[in-house]
Amino acid sequence: MARKPIDEEELVIVKKAFDNLHDLVRPRLKGDDEEYLLRAYDIALKGHWTQRRKSGEPYILHPIEVARICFEEIGLGPTAVISAILHDVVEDTSFELEDIEENFTSKITLIVNGLTKLDGLYNVESPQAENFKKVISTLTQDVRVVLIKMADRIHNLRTIDVMPRHKQLKIAAETSYIYAPLAHRLGLYSVKTEFQDIIMKINEPDRYKEIAEKLAGSEDERQKYISEFIHPLHTQLEEFGFKYRVLGRPKAIYSIYNKIKKKGVSFEEIYDLFAVRIILDVPMDKEKTSCWNVYSVITDFYRPIPERLKDWVTTPKGNGYESLHTTVVGPGGRYVEVQIRTERMDDIAERGFAAHWKYKKVNTKKTDGKENVYERWLDSIREMLDNNTSDALEFLNDFKTNLFNEEIYVYTPQGDMRILPKGATALDFAFDIHSDVGYKATAIKVNNKLVPMGFKLKNGDQLHVTTNKNQRPKEEWLKMVVTGKARAKIRSAMKEEKRRIGEIGKESLQRKLKNLKVDFDESIDMLVKHFGFISRPDLYYAFSQETLKISDLKVFNVEKGKLVLAPTETEEEVKPTLPKEGKYPKRAVAKEGGILINGESADDMTYELAKCCKPVQGDDIFAYLTSNTGMKIHRTVCKNATHLMANFGYRVMKAEWQNNTSFNFAVDLLITGIDSGVGVIQLITNEISTELGLNIRSFSIEGKEGYFEGKIGMFVINKNQLNKAVHAIEKLDGVQSVKRIEK
Repeated sequence: MARKPIDEEELVIVKKAFDNLHDLVRPRLKGDDEEYLLRAYDIALKGHWTQRRKSGEPYILHPIEVARICFEEIGLGPTAVISAILHDVVEDTSFELEDIEENFTSKITLIVNGLTKLDGLYNVESPQAENFKKVISTLTQDVRVVLIKMADRIHNLRTIDVMPRHKQLKIAAETSYIYAPLAHRLGLYSVKTEFQDIIMKINEPDRYKEIAEKLAGSEDERQKYISEFIHPLHTQLEEFGFKYRVLGRPKAIYSIYNKIKKKGVSFEEIYDLFAVRIILDVPMDKEKTSCWNVYSVITDFYRPIPERLKDWVTTPKGNGYESLHTTVVGPGGRYVEVQIRTERMDDIAERGFAAHWKYKKVNTKKTDGKENVYERWLDSIREMLDNNTSDALEFLNDFKTNLFNEEIYVYTPQGDMRILPKGATALDFAFDIHSDVGYKATAIKVNNKLVPMGFKLKNGDQLHVTTNKNQRPKEEWLKMVVTGKARAKIRSAMKEEKRRIGEIGKESLQRKLKNLKVDFDESIDMLVKHFGFISRPDLYYAFSQETLKISDLKVFNVEKGKLVLAPTETEEEVKPTLPKEGKYPKRAVAKEGGILINGESADDMTYELAKCCKPVQGDDIFAYLTSNTGMKIHRTVCKNATHLMANFGYRVMKAEWQNNTSFNFAVDLLITGIDSGVGVIQLITNEISTELGLNIRSFSIEGKEGYFEGKIGMFVINKNQLNKAVHAIEKLDGVQSVKRIEK
């Protein structure tokens, strides 16, 4: 962090930024809020006085802007604003948490503590995962910690252009891995959308720019079409007698790109590039009826697509989202997505959790599922945290399954609805009802039919679970569940069972060491390390199961009451260890295209191109330091990139291609098209081999019912040559699409 005191001119800018925030928040200030707000500004200004952001501007402008985003864009109140101003004070300045405790309320202290990263984490497997776990644990105490984190991440992404590219990629990966899914789960639609768009802008800048330009170029046409679409509806809508407004919003750039990839079509072939949103101003007791009345008017004028009707008014999503969606065939035969909702629903859809609590006191019906949607979810997080697993990566992976995008609705025998992620099983349902029901489940019926515990559930299924007090969870159950709660509970039960069985091994080990007159407590950790176990219970369990035997201790001698490894004729095996950050092993290897790592030639380093994404020269790449096999070079859009950068960022290094190379890279293409039955193989191979002069290493093709799909492997020297080949094949008669296969 650069250091230079704030000068007089900059202080005027800082003061103006704070005054604007103060003016925004003033109507919501009560009691001591005013005093705490001014005090927070004073402390933050002193703490960050000499600190600067990468852009060179005074650092204090960052927490002020984060506080504004919290208030104005997310809808939080004064306590969150004060905490946001202080969010980096303990972590980055000389102020301690005790200073916050002395000057502010216990609630503000709790939030600031939750926002402060843990120190000294580079001895753990994943510092990022440990910090994520700390933040997530605050969800059950005060959700504002996570919401302020969201605001902090938004501002960092909005100003990310000044950061070096390799750091941008790490920040984008973290955001994609945890923040965007968490924003979705908390109902922060606008936040999630902005996250996804900026991530795409970082990871795939060319595609982002291309779609953004096409959207901007068609804006006038879109507005004209929306006016044409809505015009005939006005008269009938006004007959209902309530106020309404109509918005025509283009879909997010990431959303459009995702649809292009999934459907294998061009930008021009996507019909529903925008959604028409009709927002009604009606009392809560008339919301559902009014939404369906508007739906009736729309479908009187335009033909609906039945399978595209989504009723989240009757059954809200698991994140509290309420809206009625339909797709209709509009003027000119174009598909138009229509979203019908009320002002309250729109507020919750845009601001999620924060807006939900604004309406909590108004909506007192607990049976409608709207009030307790977040409480139920937070209860599931509490249960995961109660297991107190020490493995942050394991916890984080479990937690991520609670951030599902797609969900299903299933029912108990009494008709109570449960919301589960798509892909959930019958055993997931049992654990969702209660941990004890899951532990003791012996048989499960779906729609009165007995099914395996791993049976995947569908919308509308009704389940009945039979339990037995003697039943215990089994190791194979982990393969039958997908929800974080079920996985965490099964693992917890397995650890307890393992500990119980391990007591037998512990007792036999204690007897042996006592006979050898060796102190148990002084020796046990050395034995754990020597035999390669993670913990003492693992060692005890191994002795219980006789995968380790007491006779295996013969490799030790007893000297002065301690176990000492007996000398052997061969050299002691040296286990590979992870080099410290920024260090990497060096030895001569075969060159693969000429690569720079952290600006230095990688010619003398151990590295190889990752098989999962097969980089070619010209691809955007990064280097990942493995624990024992040197560097792996991955594409930044590799399916594993997000996981590696988000959880092991300290092992990720900047990598780039050297200008010249004669190395050949293997790539695979998937080609689809119309099967005319006339020389399609010859057409494709001639284009690649004869016209482009490229070597084909494999080719398979299958035709069915007028459609063909072919996979072709070939060698190229760089990305430009690959792109040239893709474009050339796309122009061939009958070819519909050509995609690079990412295994």
